[in-house]
Amino acid sequence: MPVTGDQQLLKQLNRMALVRQVSIQPGLSRAALADVLGLTKSTISLLVRELVDEGWLTESELLVTGEVGRRATPLHLDPSRLALLGADLGVDEARVVATNLLGEVLDTRILTYEDPADPASCIRLVALALVKLAKRLARPAGHGKPRRVLGVGIGLHGAVDEALGLLRHAPHLGWRDIDVAGIVRTHVAGSPLDGLPLSMQNEANVAALGEFEFADQSGTDPLIYLSIGYGVGAGVIVNDRLLTGLHGYAGEVGHAILQAGGPLCQCGRRGCADALIGLGSLLGRERPSHPALERLFQRVADGDPATCAAVDAAGRQLGILLNNLWAGFDPMAIVIGGPALQLGDAFIEPARHVLAAYAHAAMLPPPAIRTSHFGAQAVAVGAAALARYRVTRPLDVLRIERETGRGTATRPAGLALPH
Repeated sequence: MPVTGDQQLLKQLNRMALVRQVSIQPGLSRAALADVLGLTKSTISLLVRELVDEGWLTESELLVTGEVGRRATPLHLDPSRLALLGADLGVDEARVVATNLLGEVLDTRILTYEDPADPASCIRLVALALVKLAKRLARPAGHGKPRRVLGVGIGLHGAVDEALGLLRHAPHLGWRDIDVAGIVRTHVAGSPLDGLPLSMQNEANVAALGEFEFADQSGTDPLIYLSIGYGVGAGVIVNDRLLTGLHGYAGEVGHAILQAGGPLCQCGRRGCADALIGLGSLLGRERPSHPALERLFQRVADGDPATCAAVDAAGRQLGILLNNLWAGFDPMAIVIGGPALQLGDAFIEPARHVLAAYAHAAMLPPPAIRTSHFGAQAVAVGAAALARYRVTRPLDVLRIERETGRGTATRPAGLALPH
């Protein structure tokens, strides 16, 4: 009897629910998965067998449970056979990475743009680098095992319409309405990446997913990733979902007003977080560039009084923003990332003191504040996490397809959901 489209969809939903549950709780047995997901043991056994064969899961040594009968076999994500690709189309340079299912970096390349004002050439550079990564994974040197790529994610420094694959506006690059997905697909045609899932999101969103999917922080939900570079952005995860908002632009906290009548922001408002905290505001009259940032970081390291005073003031404004994010989302953790981390304690400690003072006044414990696990690779690794996030959540992909008229499927009954 042929399997209908609805049955195939239901099976894929249950397969990926199983994968996500093993990701959340490594070491579960088949019987435990059946209990948690509400599926029969025979269904779980069938799905596990397929997922082990395909490289998603691996079995470890048997657990002695003390019960009569077959011993439980712990299941884990398999780090050795599948791969994810991620790209960070940054303002000054691009970076591409390959990771395994656990987010461990297998390969990385930093790319220099020929002409940052030409988005097509920059995106082409990244697309071709991703193809080279995929080919190296398929034909590894030495004694490495070949790997199959599951999907590609891209982090973009601006407002992104993920459903259409468009970069609406990248203010620090000067790009507007760029069909990133279309350009990438053109340059990967005929390669190992042709036809693979391709997803893209704002850089703060993908970095948040990197922390959520890969940083062994199960249970850190809600989570906020605060990205501070030339500007300020945030990625927000609530109830296992990336919060993107009505038009996909949620997290633009760089334009939250921190100071009424404050300094003019490039968006036209006054007192925005971008204008008070972003590195662009600390550069003064210098044009934003990698050398300008290096000079700023060196002045802070040298203890230049004027620069350190400006960084301290920006740090205190960061503390206000942290308080506002805490009040708005009540997160378990706020992760701070981006180039501004190179300012060190001169920037972060004033923020912590301001937040602690607000918490003391409210007689409430503040959320955990920590820095990114992935440092300079946060966006590229987060883009790989976006690829895993989308591949393992088929209903989200169907929703995106419906928004663009590319799909009409609806959620079937009887699907397993990870706990």
